[in-house]
Amino acid sequence: MGFFHVRESGWIDETVVFDYYDPDHYYASLTRDELLEEKEALARNMQFYLDLEDVRLNGKPCFPRVLDVDVGFRGSMDHPYVVFTIVFKGELVEGVNVFEDRYEEEVAEYGYRVYWILPPTGRFTEVDVGVPYMLSANNRILVFTVDAGVRVRGYERIVFEIEKRIN
Repeated sequence: MGFFHVRESGWIDETVVFDYYDPDHYYASLTRDELLEEKEALARNMQFYLDLEDVRLNGKPCFPRVLDVDVGFRGSMDHPYVVFTIVFKGELVEGVNVFEDRYEEEVAEYGYRVYWILPPTGRFTEVDVGVPYMLSANNRILVFTVDAGVRVRGYERIVFEIEKRIN
């Protein structure tokens, strides 16, 4: 699952959660030091893929950065999760804003769901993510799902308006 929280300051907080089935208890078997090393490796790996993307807000490049990685368990040691906290900043304007992301085309190995949440003064006006999507909460929340096996074309364009800035 991915959550994008758009701030009026231009900061976008992204949280990505991966759920795993781990019958061998790989994550549960790690010592404290090994877990720290694993989290650092996960952060480097995610950053590598983020660096391959061309992320733009209003035509200007943005540079997503991994801020933190956490590993935990849901109910049992068979079900670990990894949470990536990612941030990037762009320049929002009053009125129309355009987010674009270009990345390598691929076939999704697993299904995932993405949520975009705008500030109270925002609303989505155009969405081109290559899959069906839903808008709710007066067009402030965008949700789309990519099923396993779907070809992801490597381009997203999300247009939204910010009516006025709140200070």
